[in-house]
This record gives sequence, C-alpha cells and structure tokens, in this order.
Amino acid sequence: MAYEFIKVDREGPVTIFTLNRPEVMNALHSPMHFELDEAFNAFAADPDQWVGIVTGAGDRAFSAGNDLKHQASGGKMGSPPSGFAGLTSRFDLDKPLIAAVNGVAMGGGFEIALACDLIIAADTAVFALPEPKVGLAALAGGLHRLPRQIGLKQAMGMILTARRVGAEEGRQLGFVNAVVPAADLLAEAKKWAALIGECSPMSIRASKQAVMQGLEMNLEEAIKGQFKMPAVAALFQSEDFREGPLAFAQKRAPEWKGR
Repeated sequence: MAYEFIKVDREGPVTIFTLNRPEVMNALHSPMHFELDEAFNAFAADPDQWVGIVTGAGDRAFSAGNDLKHQASGGKMGSPPSGFAGLTSRFDLDKPLIAAVNGVAMGGGFEIALACDLIIAADTAVFALPEPKVGLAALAGGLHRLPRQIGLKQAMGMILTARRVGAEEGRQLGFVNAVVPAADLLAEAKKWAALIGECSPMSIRASKQAVMQGLEMNLEEAIKGQFKMPAVAALFQSEDFREGPLAFAQKRAPEWKGR
C-alpha cells in the first residue's frame, strides 16, 4: 500500500518503517498515527517478516513527537487503539523492533523508541520527555517505560526536569544499546537485525513474549507461567523447534521457517 506520511520498505525478512514528515521533524498527527497502525498490523500478520526497524526521514530528527502546531491550529486529533504511532499501546507484538534514532527523539518520539526492543542511536541523537514544559505529560508510555528500563531515580531525573540527554549518556543510563556515527546508523541497525535473523523467529517471539509478560509477574509466577504463553507453546510445536537440534547434530546452519 502507498502511504503519504510514512515509508515502508522490506529487505528480506526485515521491514523498515520510516517516519516521513521531515519538514516538521517527523512530528506525528492523526493521519500518520493511523498509517503506522495499518503498517504495523501488516507487519505483525506477515509470516515472512521477522524483524522491524523504525527510523526517521532526514538527518535532523527521529521524531519531535506530537505535532503541537497541527493540534493548536485545530487539526483533527486522535490515534488508534494501538496508541501513539500505532505502537505505544500495541502490547501483543512479539516480533522484535529496533529503533534507529537519527536525531531528535522528543516526547512522543522518545516514547516510540522506548516502545521498541532495542535503540541504536546516532551520535547526534538527543532524547527527552519535555511535555511538562508545554503543560502536558508523557502519557503515551514514557512515564512507565522509562522507569522500567533505567530505574526510578534516573528516570525521574529526566522526567521531572524535562532535560535533554545525548546518545552517549543514553547508553550509560541503559536505554540505548549502541551509539554510532550518523552515517553508519541504518547499517548498524541492519546488522543487529541480521544477528536477530540468525536465530529462530519462533524462539525470538517466545523469548520476547516471556520477557515482556514476565515483567508483570513475580519471579516464580514468570518461570511457571511462561509455558502457558502462546508464543512459547507455538515454539514447542514448530518446525524450528525440530530444525535447531537437527542442524546442530548435522553440523550445518539451520534453515529457519518461522513456523
């Protein structure tokens, strides 16, 4: 499908989602939310797509977040049930997502990155939840994901001051996985996607589901409950579950089917 405000490209089993409003630093308005919702729905349903990369068009911004000028001018508001960017309330996506942050990731833009499983940042990237400075709050997941990912005190230090954090400090705080020169960003994200792609897609989905659902349980509940999780049950019934040990025994690379 052709989109107006995003681009979607597929390279083998990897889908690349590009936020494509560089003239407004890839800020999001209602039509863009719904385009992303549709694109992520298609990604989730496609058995041949195993890993997603989310990035922004241009070199200035990953995303400046909510398009406040659009909102102030009386433009149509609203987002799908899957949340900001069709992602921040999408809790059933077991396929891994990598945020390739190529510049400013402010407010909702940072919340998009936090909703991904990995963050690869250009050395020019800047992160913040600046909503309190404009009388708002980061209610698209930022106030909850950031403390879970870097701890309460460090998160509150960002949330209550609305301060900006560079890529390297983000790595030190723990929400950025890797920092690379801006020119190498997409290649680095693709390298991480390729490393994930060397693993069984069924194993990856089971692992992500067990981690994310397990975080909401105590340790005993998580360990005992993981075997009832749909993606874990699907792994045990899959061709990949048989292929992995067979390939190991035959001393060859496995041929994953993702089913």
